Amino acid sequence: MRIASPAASAVCGAVSSGRTPRVLLHLRVTVPPDRTDDVRDLFDRCPGTAHLAVLPGASVSPAGDLVLADVARESADALVAGLRELHVDRDGGITVEAVDTAVSASAERAEEAAPGDGSDAVVWEQVVRTTAADSSLSVSYLSFLTIATLLAAVAVVNDSAVLLIGAMVLGPEFAPLAGLAVALVHGRRSVARSAGRALGVGFLVAIAVTTVVTLTGRLLGWFGPEVLTMARPQTVFITEPDHWSLVVAVLAGIAGVLSLTSAKSAALVGVFISVTTVPAAADMAVSLALGSGGEFARAALQLGINLVGIVAAAVVTLALQRVLWRRVPQIVPRVQTTARTELRA
Repeated sequence: MRIASPAASAVCGAVSSGRTPRVLLHLRVTVPPDRTDDVRDLFDRCPGTAHLAVLPGASVSPAGDLVLADVARESADALVAGLRELHVDRDGGITVEAVDTAVSASAERAEEAAPGDGSDAVVWEQVVRTTAADSSLSVSYLSFLTIATLLAAVAVVNDSAVLLIGAMVLGPEFAPLAGLAVALVHGRRSVARSAGRALGVGFLVAIAVTTVVTLTGRLLGWFGPEVLTMARPQTVFITEPDHWSLVVAVLAGIAGVLSLTSAKSAALVGVFISVTTVPAAADMAVSLALGSGGEFARAALQLGINLVGIVAAAVVTLALQRVLWRRVPQIVPRVQTTARTELRA
């Protein structure tokens, strides 16, 4: 007879340790040999370092040593900043990756020692580079924005809330909006130019294509100018901008930034559905095709309110996060230690 051990039962059964999952990042650093000791000292002095390995001469291109470390997410930003001060980014390389699972007492100790909470921690270099990559003007970006605007135009013509929501979710315009906000806060002019170009050219192309398609539908006799004058209870809000439009845009900007900086992308779906950027662009195109200047002006105002509100809220949120996170190491450790001691007691 085979007797299962307690360890095996714990693995196969539903036994839980009750511990909170750890939030770790893996740093792979290519270091010039003359700076390896400084880099190792940097990691050694960081309370959030869980695992550290130094492989002399392991890097071929660029030539140098390889330093591997698993660190608490809360400590990653300061470590990356320290590595940049040593010019490791210029003469070597820094790679940051998420760690899906870490089964380690060292990881638990590192997470407890690191200031703040991993879910709230911001790795600024990661945020800047991610938004910069997503803010470029590409064929895929133009395609998604144009298709989203076309879907929204169909929704306007048919007064369909379902199609309008689908168009909102599909629209990729939040990425360059976030990129513009990050660039303004961090002074990245090249990113700001790229994001501004993506927004400007993207909406111009989407509106132009949608206008042509709408004109084609009008010539085929599918619909006429009466679309803009008939009752549209599901989509009329697009051309009725008011103070609530600004409130929603501001809230969406705040939520979007928090989602990006905390790496919780699921919340972005709610942001996409909240803002009226793509629907406004679609209504502008339909108005152009059907000859309604007043409708076009109201839709353009809606688009402008949403764009300005999102960017302004995102800039303020990022600036506040940047200021507050700098103060976390001075405030949080004492609070965390007290709270954990009380919980264990």
